[in-house]
Amino acid sequence: MRRFLSWGFLCAVLLGITLNVQAQTGPGTSDNDAALELLEALDVDSYRDKGEAITAILQSDDERARDWLQALLDGRLQRTGSGRFVVVLDNAGRNWPVEDALTHEPLGEMSRRELDRIGINNALRNQLRSAIAVVDLYSPSVERRRISAERLLGEVDGELVEPINELIAEEDDSQVRTRLTQAVAIYRAEQGEMEGVEALTGSLHPRARVALGRAAHGDDPVVADAARNALASVEQNLKINRGIETLYFGLSLGSVLVLAAIGLAITFGVMGVINMAHGELMMLGAYTTWMMQQLLPGQPGLALILSIPAGFLVAALVGVAIERSVIQFLKGRPLETLLATFGISLILQQLVRTVISPLNRTVITPEWMSGSLVINDALSLTINRMVVLGFALVVFAGLVLIMRRTRLGLEVRAVTQNRAMARSMGIRATRVDILTFALGSGVAGLAGVALSQLTNVGPNLGQNYIIDSFMVVVFGGVGNLWGTLVAGLSLGVINQILEPWAGAVLAKIIVLVFIILFIQKRPRGLFPQKGRAAEG
Repeated sequence: MRRFLSWGFLCAVLLGITLNVQAQTGPGTSDNDAALELLEALDVDSYRDKGEAITAILQSDDERARDWLQALLDGRLQRTGSGRFVVVLDNAGRNWPVEDALTHEPLGEMSRRELDRIGINNALRNQLRSAIAVVDLYSPSVERRRISAERLLGEVDGELVEPINELIAEEDDSQVRTRLTQAVAIYRAEQGEMEGVEALTGSLHPRARVALGRAAHGDDPVVADAARNALASVEQNLKINRGIETLYFGLSLGSVLVLAAIGLAITFGVMGVINMAHGELMMLGAYTTWMMQQLLPGQPGLALILSIPAGFLVAALVGVAIERSVIQFLKGRPLETLLATFGISLILQQLVRTVISPLNRTVITPEWMSGSLVINDALSLTINRMVVLGFALVVFAGLVLIMRRTRLGLEVRAVTQNRAMARSMGIRATRVDILTFALGSGVAGLAGVALSQLTNVGPNLGQNYIIDSFMVVVFGGVGNLWGTLVAGLSLGVINQILEPWAGAVLAKIIVLVFIILFIQKRPRGLFPQKGRAAEG
């Protein structure tokens, strides 16, 4: 395959030279006759003959060569019963839209029974991928050149080194240059050359590590020793990157816990209510996001943005209904509120199952939240988790401003510290309770909106986070926002560190035991809250 690749690379030079001329003049009748012969050579039983036909297509000056090879690789190059070569545009459904392989003329739809696919085996697939990669190095598309350079890692031989070095000197995209340089260095390292080993030192790409491993077992002791040192350095860098990745995933998990617990911390701190329906308020926020996407099909980004105020409002209104219908009659009786809100949580779950569906729903992630931010070959950070982390910090900052800079925040802090004294100062504690419960419930709705971008939306969504939310509240300090932030992020990171070697279930048990032992020493949590909630 390497010998074919070298030949394909040199042929690609000819393709690049003749491309502009062909594009201006277009294929004529004689060109189509020659192209038809090239395609007919593919329609044979012998895979060896097909390989030679692929090489012939590469050697041709035809500007359509790349499209034919890609269609052949994808299984879209087919032949009709009359012997006409066509390219399938979309192979979904019973009838497929096709176009003429020579003229690109649309031919309408054809049944799959009318078409005969030109078959290939794995060896030909590898040959086609390499050939397309070589041809694509001359493409005006930067993205196509990047993909091509990536495919060449580990596929370069001695005949390709010189042409690739010339391309490196001419290439204006740094990512393509880096990959091509690595491709040459991998070949040289595998050949036992010190220059290749030195160029790969510090590279975290898996193919580079394989090449260094081979060089470390080479005959030259100097090169082998240098390769072993380079591998040791790479392994150390990999450990650092894995640590950064673990920290990132821990913080993203912790941000979800912060969103889930911060509303609970407010209501628990002010009213002393153990709200077991808090998880279902999160679920309602997630379902609000899903419903907004149903109302705005094809616009997931706009739907998500509108879901933020909508999810807050829906959860807040449901929270007010719960407070007015049940909780106001159970003030001062934590056990009764726990049992009552647990019953409400079951009612809300069954209501969603009946009205919507017991099945999970998928919320579409907007394009601007999809993908990953690639830091290096060993570290990439998912953008959706990064957005959720930032969203959690924004919500936290907003709550801090409300609690510190508004009249509602002042009244909430007064009621939290001493309800009787607050009443005597003219603060309507009942109004504060309603607004506080609405605020805490609304934040739970925001947590649901964020969770919809990380997991499927279902009736049991909130149950997965309610226990962890209470642990965050107790660990951080009841009613303390900063304590909730520190505790949530800390527990997220601790869970992420423990899970790889202890497993998900055992990791949670270890965290629970740690919190139990911790509150034996500090019953009021990391940041104890002054006032009635702390004393109770």
